Amino acid sequence: MKRFFRMVLACSAVWCGEVGAEEKWLSFLGKEGAGKGKRIVLVSGDEVYRSEESLPMLAKILSKHHGFDTTVLFSWSEDGTYIDPNHAEGVVGWESLASADLLIIGTRFRVFTPETLQHLGAFLNAGKPVVGIRTATHAFRGEQKMGTVSASQWGLRIFGETWVGHHGRHKVEGTRAVVEKGREKHPVLNSVRKIFTPSDVYGVKHLTRKDTVLLRAAVTESLVPSSKEIGGIRNDPMMPLAWLHSYEVPEGGRTGRSLCMTMGASVDFLSEDLRRLLVNGVYHLLDLEVPKRAEVSFVDPFYPSFYGPWKGEAAKVWRERALVAEDFGLGRSPIFGDPSGSPKWKFESEE
Repeated sequence: MKRFFRMVLACSAVWCGEVGAEEKWLSFLGKEGAGKGKRIVLVSGDEVYRSEESLPMLAKILSKHHGFDTTVLFSWSEDGTYIDPNHAEGVVGWESLASADLLIIGTRFRVFTPETLQHLGAFLNAGKPVVGIRTATHAFRGEQKMGTVSASQWGLRIFGETWVGHHGRHKVEGTRAVVEKGREKHPVLNSVRKIFTPSDVYGVKHLTRKDTVLLRAAVTESLVPSSKEIGGIRNDPMMPLAWLHSYEVPEGGRTGRSLCMTMGASVDFLSEDLRRLLVNGVYHLLDLEVPKRAEVSFVDPFYPSFYGPWKGEAAKVWRERALVAEDFGLGRSPIFGDPSGSPKWKFESEE
């Protein structure tokens, strides 16, 4: 499949992007900003919500605007020659967590590999903070264990929730964020005023009083941002949409902190305030002062594709695209077609 790119300035004297060893990951060096000296690893790898598109975009924002050093990992084909989100054991570069201060993860039903167990396990046993987007509640599958945490229960233990089900109608109903009563002044919500996403509301049922719900999810009638909220029991009460959780490390004996949001398809991040929510969460979990209004403008133009799997015969799209890490690097803004069955959606940034 033909690929298109719009090129902008790729590197400046104060900020550079580097392709990782054998072009398997991206690294962006942040020279100035509150995040200077802190390192964030962002792990993509899901076959539905296009985290391979969104996480490089977010890494650029965190590095360019806030000074964090960032590294983006991808899921690779079995032979390691191209990015392939369908390969459940394909995430490469877990060892980069050894020097990370925070993890952002957007994987879906991945399989624990020896590298996952070793490096992700060590990161969590140190009690370091984690941000999860969309499918992070079911980031892994299987019964293999990381200490006391099985792969299938990883989301439940780290974020307080696992896969429950679709609460909204998939690809039909959208999500509007509603601030939880009493949380209006929480720093993670600084200047977060309006979030609408075309991904539907997830069911959430395992949170406890110890969890801090920041946003709830109103199911909307359609994928149009101005659509009305539906009536009935699905919005009464509304599902939690973003929350803070305290996790017990896999080997026990200490705790760490996490932020989870069930939004996070690549098209969702056209919402400026969703990007701001994530950046605010990073500051908060790293005990940095959260900006009053965090800068979250796109570094490069961002053209997300609609969510949905490329499966069956269509799965060959990954081999045909032959994507490598540098395709998402500085100055590159890839544009791809949408999976079969995608609804009509007008891709417009709020900026």
